[in-house]
This record gives sequence, structure tokens and C-alpha cells, in this order.
Amino acid sequence: MSKCSSMSNQCLINKAEDEQIDLVWDRYEKMKPLCGFGEKGICCRICMKGPCRIDPFGDGPQEGICGANADTIVARNLIRMIASGTSAHSLHGKEIAKTLLKVGRKTSETYSIKDEAKLKTVAGKIGITTENKDIYQIAEEVAYKSLQDYGRIEEDACSWLRNTVTPMRMEKLQNLGIAPNNIESSVTDIMSRTHVGTDADPVNLLLAGLRCSIADYTGMQISTNLSDVLFGTPEPVISEANLSVIKEDAVNIAVHGHNPLLSEIIVDVVDEMQKEAIDAGAKEGINIVGVCCTGNEVLLRRGIPLASNYLSQELTILTGALDAMVVDVQCIMPSVSKIADCYQTKLFTTMPDAKIPGAEHLELHDADARDNAKNIVRQSIEAFKRRDTSKILIPKEKNKVIAGFSPESIVNLLGKIDQEKPLRPIIDNIVNGNIRGIVLFAGCNNVKITQDHNYITMAKELLANDILILATGCGAGAFAQNSMMNSQATTDYAGENLKSVLTLLGHEAGLEAPLPPVLHMGSCVDNSRGVDLAVSLANELGVDLNQLPLAASAPELMSEKAIAIGTWVTGLGIPAHIGLMPPVDGSPLVAGVLTSGLKDITDGYFIVEPDPTEAATKLIEVIEKKRAALNIPSKIKERV
Repeated sequence: MSKCSSMSNQCLINKAEDEQIDLVWDRYEKMKPLCGFGEKGICCRICMKGPCRIDPFGDGPQEGICGANADTIVARNLIRMIASGTSAHSLHGKEIAKTLLKVGRKTSETYSIKDEAKLKTVAGKIGITTENKDIYQIAEEVAYKSLQDYGRIEEDACSWLRNTVTPMRMEKLQNLGIAPNNIESSVTDIMSRTHVGTDADPVNLLLAGLRCSIADYTGMQISTNLSDVLFGTPEPVISEANLSVIKEDAVNIAVHGHNPLLSEIIVDVVDEMQKEAIDAGAKEGINIVGVCCTGNEVLLRRGIPLASNYLSQELTILTGALDAMVVDVQCIMPSVSKIADCYQTKLFTTMPDAKIPGAEHLELHDADARDNAKNIVRQSIEAFKRRDTSKILIPKEKNKVIAGFSPESIVNLLGKIDQEKPLRPIIDNIVNGNIRGIVLFAGCNNVKITQDHNYITMAKELLANDILILATGCGAGAFAQNSMMNSQATTDYAGENLKSVLTLLGHEAGLEAPLPPVLHMGSCVDNSRGVDLAVSLANELGVDLNQLPLAASAPELMSEKAIAIGTWVTGLGIPAHIGLMPPVDGSPLVAGVLTSGLKDITDGYFIVEPDPTEAATKLIEVIEKKRAALNIPSKIKERV
């Protein structure tokens, strides 16, 4: 099986083999055969009597030592994954909110408010008045109210949940008892009830997982919106993607991870230090490139080119021209430290909860952030001087990318067609069939699948059937690296009806060419952007999210965060396709609840389909059924 969908990257994989450097694909092969009990979710190690495992064929043990059966074990394991994913996203949001609080109190030495209009919009959204208040007072109140969602004592649902979903969806979540009053207690609840000797009812466990996933959604809303306030709301930007964005005659620094608090500082200080790099012999100065979701953050806001997504992160170092990799949190392979040593690439960790053996640790706290960032850049320049030019191999393939499609930028663009009702053009085109529906792609890459293959295969089939695609995270990276986020992709892949809409919008945007058929909405925490757009459409039509012709897909899911995201997507009533079975099929009960029973509870459900062509066909069928059931024209007449 091919490891990478991009043939230009294959040369680096071959190079690693020649130099006897193990990459993620090699380590995967060495791990085979994978533990079948683990893949099915039927091993349990939450106490020290075991580990226990259930025989999936019925010949061996059907209960653990404590008496827990496969249903209980699988449900416990699954919701612990949801708790971990929620913790990752929500801590991200909490750090952003704490930073905004410092800005509001004028105690931050590094950060400022870059989008005052977004701050005021956010304040109104969560019930804070802005009249007769200066921007700092508003920022402090927004930050404080956002932080309350992490530890609210009262039983009221989280502010960022109540004010970002449709009224009908909110009522359903409350009736089901899965509208969290605070984020952190949702995680604590799961860790408590899955302790040995506590909750053994698989359905009750799954409901706790649903509630925690809705807390994950809440934390992502905070992360995205407050990041926009601090760093600017994305607007369409033209850039490039693929490993070829690394330059031979520049000091190359990769920013990698998920936290824009850190990458923004690096980008800022680089602008001040270009001369130092040129004086050191780097003809093209300092070149920042992005990896993973930090890469998406700086792409959308600063136009920084994207070098790679999750699975190919090691290849950035294999080019031999990467002088430093600066990492923050999440999705960073510890292997990059060992590979960096082979190429004299400096590896810097910057967060107290994410250290890697072999890396230099320089924390970018508010007070000393700029000094440490400059230190990182200067050490990168020194690494450039030591570079072994005989090891340089940079792929040539480079792809143009048009990114930065926040809901605000989309509405602003549509407003050029209908200023009074900017959503009407997209609704009209859904009604007349020019846009049959919308699919949001998210998730990571998984070594079990040829990198990016499922994304690209599905997208081409959906686009040919006039389905618009939104993308975030490493899914967005897959489309960026495979030339699916530019005007030519619309010409090559979009159906004629969709192409006509994107051409009109592209000309309205001043491109003199179509908009791309896949709209880059941001990093993995920015899945909330797609929901915001969907909620606006639903509210305009007076319907709930489950009635809209939309679906989500994570065709190469890998992390616990993806499990949390997929679960809240279904909790909001949206069908979610996944290209790999998570570790649940050791329990037919749990698997059945997720793929069919959940539909009767939340209206959303999981579609498990590993074949990307079949998956696209199933999503098209879902969208067509929703179109038929919704009867949009009559809904519009009711609203006029």
C-alpha cells in the first residue's frame, strides 16, 4: 500500500529509507499485528486486577474479573476517549480566554485586540451589553463570562452553548439532559463514572459521553471566537501549500501544533529579524511554514504557507532545509526529536504540558514571550549556518491555496449580492439545486489509510454532484496539499451548477476566477465555524440543524479529539461519516446505538464506511433525502 498520496513527497520517504530513518509508516509496519482486542475496544485496564479482555468469538471470557461485560467495557473506553478529546480542545479555549482577560485588565505585555467589531459581536451573542463601555471593559466581561462556562456552579447550560445552536436544538439537548452547565465537570463526570465499580450501564455511559462531547463543542466555540478577537477574523487570502514551500536559500522555521498564542508571536518577531538572517547568508531571509493546525491558524490569518498536515510532519525535517520546528500542543509526534538530530534541525517546545525529550524548552509566557521568540529565531539562524547542504531534498510540487473562509467573510461576500438578506443567495441556490447540499470535512490522517486518499476521492465525487465542501484541520490540509483549494479545482471537479455559483461568487470577491470548491474554514477547533454558518441558515428557514441538507465526514480519523468532534456533530443532529471503525465493534450494542439508535435520540448518527467512493454515495443519498423532506421552497414562503 502506498504511504502518501503525493508522489512528490515519495522521494523523501525513499530518502528516509536510504538513511535508515524510521518514519510513521515504518513504525506502523513494525507494530503489526495490531492488538485485535484493542481494536475492538474489549480490553480493560482501568484497575490493577487485570488487564482483562473479552473473547469476541464467545469461546473465552465474556466478563472481566469485576464482572463488566463487553458492552460496559467498550462504552467506558469510548467515553474516556471523548473526555480526553474534550480536555484538549477546552484547555485550548481556556488559555485563549485567560489571555483575553489579561488584555481586558491591561496586564498583558504581548497581546492586544485585533478585531474590535468581532469582540462586540461576541459580547452581544453571549448576552453582554456594550453601550458606554470601552473595549477593555468589554474584553474583560467577555473573557470572564467565557471562563464561567468552565466551572459554573448553577445548573444553567453553558452560555456558549445556549447562544450558538438553534432554539429547537437547545430544547432537545436540555430535554435529553445532555446540555452541560460547565465544561470541566463533564470531563470529571466521565472519569468518575468510569472508575472501577461505578457506572456499568452502557447506555447511561454513552449519554454521559454525549454530554461531554457537547462540552467539547462549547470549548471549541470559545477557542475560535476569542482567537478571532485577539488575532483577527480570517478573510480570504491567497497562499501556497506542500513541502515545496520550504526554501533552500532561507532560514526555514516550521510552527506546529494547535495554539495560535505562540505561533502569532513567532510570526511577529520574524518580521523584525529578517536582516539578521540575510546578513547570515540566507538570501531569502526567514521563511515561516505551517504544520498541522497551527499551520492552519497562521495560513488563514497571516497567509503563511502550509507545509504539511499530521501524517507527513516528519517529512518537513527530511527536506534537510528545515532549520527549526517550534511546537506547542497536540498531534506532535515525539519522533520529530530523533529525526531533527539527524539533520541539525532545532526543535523547540514552548508549553509546560508538552515537553519532548531532546527538545530545547523555551516557554512563551506573556511576560517573556517576545524575548524567547527572538531567541528561537536567532538559534534558527545559527542552525542555518550549520546546515548540511548535501542532505537537502525539497519536492518541487507547489499548490496555490485560497483560504480564510470564516462565516463572517462568507456573509460579507454574499452581502455583495443581497445586502439586505445576505444568506438568501445561498438559500436560493440550495433551493434551485445549484448547491445540492454541504459536507464539512474534518479529522486527521491515519497511517492505516494512504495519506489524504479518502479526502480527495470523496471530494471529487461530491463536487461532481454539486455538493459544496467546507474543511477544517488536517482535512483542510489534505485538500490544500492536493490542489483542491483553488479556482482551477472548481473548473476541474465541480458540477456545472455548483461551478456557476462559485464563478459568480469568485467574481464578486474580485478574483476574476471561481471561488475554490473546498472552503478552508480553519483548524480543528474551528469546526464551530461550519456550525455557525449552518445555524444561521437553519434560523433563517425556521428549521433545526438535522433538517438541513448537510453532513460531516472524518474519512481518516485518528485522534481522541476526532471522536469527541464526531459525537457532538451527531448530538447536534447532523449525520457524521467516519472512514474507520473506532474501537467499539466488540460491543454490538454500542456500535448499534452509534450507527442507528442515536438517530432516534438526537437525530444525528454515525455512518461507518471505509470505501471513499461508497462513502460519498451514501452522503449524497443522505443529502437528497433531506432535500426531499425539507421542502425548502414552502419554508421560504412561510418566512416571507
